[in-house]
Amino acid sequence: MAGRIRNEDVSLVRERSRIDEVVREHVSLKSAGGASLKGLCPFHDEKSPSFHVTPSKGFWYCFGCGEGGDVIGFLQRVEHLSFTEVVEKLANKYNIELRYDETSRGPNPNTGQRKRILEANKLAAEFFAHNLNSPEAETGRKFLTERGFDKAAAHMFGVGYAFKGWDSLTNNLKQKGFSEDELTLAGLSVSGQRGTYDRFRGRLIWPIRDASGEVVGFGARRLYDDDQGPKYLNTPETPVYKKSQVLYGLDLARKDIASSKQAVIVEGYTDVMACHLAGVTTAVATCGTAFGEDHTRVLRRFLMDQEQLKGEIIYTFDGDEAGRKAALKAFSLDQAFVAQTFVAVEQSGLDPCELRQKSGNDAILSLIKSRVPLFEFVIKSTIAGFNLDTAEGRVSALRAAAPVVASIKDVALRPEYTRLLAGWLGTETNAVVQAVGSAGQNKNRSIPEVVEVKSDKKEIYRDTLETSIERETLKIMFQFPNLITQWVNQLNPDCYSHLAYRDIYESISDKSITDDLANQVHQNTDDDDLKILVAALSVEEFKGNVDSKYVDSVFARVLEINAGRTIADLKSQLQRIDPQSQTAEHDRIFQELLNIEEFRRALREKSMGSS
Repeated sequence: MAGRIRNEDVSLVRERSRIDEVVREHVSLKSAGGASLKGLCPFHDEKSPSFHVTPSKGFWYCFGCGEGGDVIGFLQRVEHLSFTEVVEKLANKYNIELRYDETSRGPNPNTGQRKRILEANKLAAEFFAHNLNSPEAETGRKFLTERGFDKAAAHMFGVGYAFKGWDSLTNNLKQKGFSEDELTLAGLSVSGQRGTYDRFRGRLIWPIRDASGEVVGFGARRLYDDDQGPKYLNTPETPVYKKSQVLYGLDLARKDIASSKQAVIVEGYTDVMACHLAGVTTAVATCGTAFGEDHTRVLRRFLMDQEQLKGEIIYTFDGDEAGRKAALKAFSLDQAFVAQTFVAVEQSGLDPCELRQKSGNDAILSLIKSRVPLFEFVIKSTIAGFNLDTAEGRVSALRAAAPVVASIKDVALRPEYTRLLAGWLGTETNAVVQAVGSAGQNKNRSIPEVVEVKSDKKEIYRDTLETSIERETLKIMFQFPNLITQWVNQLNPDCYSHLAYRDIYESISDKSITDDLANQVHQNTDDDDLKILVAALSVEEFKGNVDSKYVDSVFARVLEINAGRTIADLKSQLQRIDPQSQTAEHDRIFQELLNIEEFRRALREKSMGSS
């Protein structure tokens, strides 16, 4: 078992890892002015971007939830990895050879676990893809051909075939150095009375990749009548595969989702293939589970649905009753989106794969264009079960649909859908208004509300007028160290009344002021809160241009404030001394008071003259 990764190698990984490149695999970023980028935070729900990245400094920070750090800390949080696993992943990404200190104590028993699973999955995907060309895979190739997918399509999506034998994949990977325990942990093998054998046998295989393109799991489709297993069998939960957080096809779709501000949600692997081949390159699907809140969080980060209602979520449900129920469930999730949400349903009940097979690529494009707003679809689906030709039916339909309209969180849309509901029911508008209003007063509505996560870390950064100046000096130190040469030696810990800022300053005071100052401080503290604060100070924007005049005014002001505190303290000391005693202590304090008053006047002039 390898020991601790050498510090110099960890530093090299930090240096070579491009934080903007790594973050973009999880969050869609856009310019925030200057050298900063911003996007929707992956760690809490938010409607406006408060997640900032500064590539030149190598830090990220969210001003909404208070999380922040460097590239290693980001991957630790977003992918739930250990420090060692992140360093190994980044080293692999940027072709850095790591060295381990074999004499270090207490090596992590899980060191490299994630890397090993991903390596096994990658080799398994290659094994399955190669098998698709074998004589045994004829049934699998026929399955694809009958659905309109040729060899090029299979290659594009990495489709493969698992042999019928009990342990072909297991033996193949064991020969390449993987243990049975590793293969079981990866979900590729199963341990039973017969020993360790393949999880997937005699099935067509789709590799499931995360947003960065790593193979994290597999989906397997039954092909033979004697297969007693489920129609679709997926990888179980593993350290790298969480089905509630994975969307099939996201690795192919994420760039187009971010650029077009549109995501199309379908129900299966072949539906994703059909859509992409037809030109709908923003299609994704869930993997063996219903579309849920975790999936919405993943998509929202790529849609950037925060400022204007331009982004679109398009659900393509089957046209049967199950599809309608899925749409009704999606209605509650829609409240988590600011994007406009739509439903595209093929009236004869065909899914996208069947539709393309029957009518070609243009039919897929037409299906997406025929989308209707999800609110409209849900309301019409709700009233569809009532006989609107009778008074009793219209009243019952109104009672069922009014809570739906009342639960629309966009208050600007409610009056419009109230009017539309009246038209669809053939009922007086006033009656519908009253029904929707009454439903809105019911506090026990089933539609969940999205509440932004608040972090206790934000309390660390709550500033007064004085401490905001202290914060500004630290921001300048980290972001513009070349402008503070004449000021840095005039500061002292007493200039910082905010305890966290004082800790940061004290960690700076014994270091040379260089462009790498923020990284030095970040790496040399074990306090996680201070690490986050360093990240925040390194990425936080300034309200105006930062030039020498601005720097002079800020540092002069913080020194002036501290001088004021010193003056108050000296005056307090003088009041406790009898002026008639004419002691040397009285004279010393009085002279010091005169000097500090003169110093403060000079600082005030400097501060005002520079502002």
